[in-house]
Amino acid sequence: MSEKWLNSLQTSDAQEGYELAIKLARMGVKYTQPSDEVRTKLRSIYSENADSLIACSQVIAINFQTVAAANNYWRA
Repeated sequence: MSEKWLNSLQTSDAQEGYELAIKLARMGVKYTQPSDEVRTKLRSIYSENADSLIACSQVIAINFQTVAAANNYWRA
């Protein structure tokens, strides 16, 4: 994957930071499994699995911690 999509971890507020954390998680999956067809096939499996959904939430939370730290927790 050669497309540059992450220019900075800086965001204007926590909401944007959380959305960036979600994008980081989604892009991680896309890099790991580049096939759209395979990701689509697997989505029906993990979307109904509580453990998988919790794991997704954990990845997003870790990414959000990273983004928040990079933004000095949005303190002015």
